[in-house]
Amino acid sequence: MTTPEQGHILVVDDNENNRDLLVRRLTRRGHSVVTAEDGAIALAKLRAQRFDLIVLDIMMPVMDGYTVLTHVRVDAALRHIPVIVVSALGDLDSVVRCIELGAEDYLFKPFNPVLLNAKIDACLEKKRLRDREQAYLASVRQELELGRRTQADFLPGTLPQLSGWNLAATFLPAREVAGDFYDAFQLPNGRLGLLIGDVCDKGVGAALFMALTRSLVRAFAEQADREPNDALKAVSLTNSYIVRHHRQSHMFATIFFGLLDPASGTLTYVNAGHPPPVRISAQHTLELLDVTGPAVGFMGDSLFATATTTITPGEMLLAYTDGATEARDATGDLLGEDRLLAAIGAPTDMQALMQRIEHAIQCHIASDVLADDITLLGIQRERAIERE
Repeated sequence: MTTPEQGHILVVDDNENNRDLLVRRLTRRGHSVVTAEDGAIALAKLRAQRFDLIVLDIMMPVMDGYTVLTHVRVDAALRHIPVIVVSALGDLDSVVRCIELGAEDYLFKPFNPVLLNAKIDACLEKKRLRDREQAYLASVRQELELGRRTQADFLPGTLPQLSGWNLAATFLPAREVAGDFYDAFQLPNGRLGLLIGDVCDKGVGAALFMALTRSLVRAFAEQADREPNDALKAVSLTNSYIVRHHRQSHMFATIFFGLLDPASGTLTYVNAGHPPPVRISAQHTLELLDVTGPAVGFMGDSLFATATTTITPGEMLLAYTDGATEARDATGDLLGEDRLLAAIGAPTDMQALMQRIEHAIQCHIASDVLADDITLLGIQRERAIERE
């Protein structure tokens, strides 16, 4: 015979004989029992101890069972405790009202002991399953929070400070962990590496792939830093490594990786399947930086060409992930590239530009819930100070 689940049970009844009867029956089955003679005392005990089940009378002085059910239902700390009503009220309206207020079951006095035991066992088993589920979900949330903190370590805590240049970034993950990434780092030859990427998937798998891709690009870039543009070979080296060792993941990432010469403003870059970054002239005209190769992780022999542009004083460069253009409103309509470019307008500085883009996205989706990660990375060359 299966041993019944044992629980800590609160018996609430104003009749002492009824309380004693329930206590004797329940303790014989191995349950620990606490009693309360009215609803007010019951609520005080519920908030002072942890209970697995409530056996509740309806007609009581001070506070009746209906009021107890109402308080239990609205209290987040109590609403998960199952309630079995045991009452002399035998009308259907009372049964319906108790069930609507959250009672798990309803028995009429005098109750059948076998039926009571069966219902108590069922309620306790259901609560045990829920408690295990909640414990599992809590552990998952803890793991995701650890993953979020770990992932944050792969993003720059601060952006490099360059004389004559302003950098800014925005990182808006749709979940606890993200597949987007960005980086900005100085190389020994004086150039500045600018990196932004987006993994094709979402969730923990995408976050792991993001960490791998970002780390490989940066490591290969620092190792290959001999000639001025050697670091750009990091993209093809990263692609080869992923295809050789992680083909089974079936993931890929779009990457924009550029090398900026701060003295001249020359930006040499590889755009591996990434949405074209936007160069914004001092007169607020826009130029898109074309794609120069496929996404990273598709094929080991992919070719990644380089291209060059120059950021002159007063100009800006904005790179973004496709979560920005693919932000959807309630009807499913995408923000799109045209609306994103129109939102750029005539910003005065990088921070103002970031705010304009974020505002356009929020106005479009009209919600705080993002369907995809959104990352923005921008750089601005300051105007030369005119001398008299």
